[in-house]
Amino acid sequence: MGTTWSQFFPPHPTLTESNLPSQEGRVFVVTGGYSGVGLELCTILYGAGGKVYLAGRSEWKAVEAIAGIKSLQPSSRGDICFLPVNLDDLTSIKAAVETITFNESRLDVLFNNAGVSNPPRGSLSPQGHELQFATNCLGPHLLTKLLLPLLKHTAQNEPPATVRIIWTASVTVDLSTPKEGVNLDELLRPDTDPQRNYENTKVGNWFLAHAFADEIGSHGILSVAVNPGNLKSALTRHLSPWVPWFVSPLLYPARMGAYTELWAGLSGELTISDGGKYVLPWGRLHPNPRQDLLLAMRTRAEGGTGAAATFVQYCDDQISGYL
Repeated sequence: MGTTWSQFFPPHPTLTESNLPSQEGRVFVVTGGYSGVGLELCTILYGAGGKVYLAGRSEWKAVEAIAGIKSLQPSSRGDICFLPVNLDDLTSIKAAVETITFNESRLDVLFNNAGVSNPPRGSLSPQGHELQFATNCLGPHLLTKLLLPLLKHTAQNEPPATVRIIWTASVTVDLSTPKEGVNLDELLRPDTDPQRNYENTKVGNWFLAHAFADEIGSHGILSVAVNPGNLKSALTRHLSPWVPWFVSPLLYPARMGAYTELWAGLSGELTISDGGKYVLPWGRLHPNPRQDLLLAMRTRAEGGTGAAATFVQYCDDQISGYL
């Protein structure tokens, strides 16, 4: 209970814009970059001199956000540009990756930050998947797979664990996700309670982070999942109006969530041995994850249940035609 309590009342962040080293020469992709945590993260990275690809579906929102970011930091030596991508539509993702690979010879950190929560019951992606599953899991999974060659190329000339992939989970991972994690049967039924499927996708993000850590850790790339924190953001837009009001005393500014992702993406405290681990607000490793979820990420031969591998394989199957 102590760890869960500390996610609602976290200790002070240790890495912020005030002590972040220069990021000049480094390249970042931030999905969902024109609002909430993503906007704050893009602002910090640009201010530190990094080149930032602000990824999202709306060009006018991105243009407005970029203008705001630049106006706040006119002396920045960084660069920021819009990357059009619609994560719930698997057909849009390869073009986004081709834009990056055409323009860049490196990619230092991919922040899989974007997500959707509690859309109207029955909402589907263009490919017919439950909308949260498509946006929160399948889209980021495909984006990451397609960007792996560029990430590996970058990691060849960098110290281990400085090239990273960040996956965004939620406090629901600890509080209310199903036993052993994802209930795939629920994810395949769009009429399932949207909150339940949100929980399924958030633990699914951790399962994907863990799977990628196993796959690419030997290349020096670190993959971790984060709970950014309980935040005031547009993620609650589909909930009943009373919900944000009721929980408002427990919500923090989006900038705090950006500090969580900043620590996961750039902190020197993390090493390659931390691959697949889970980061808590406002930047620290989870000291006591749920045992059923840890067992889910082990194979039966390792004494686990293999549930995570089943989920990841299903995701692999759904994106295979878009690679």
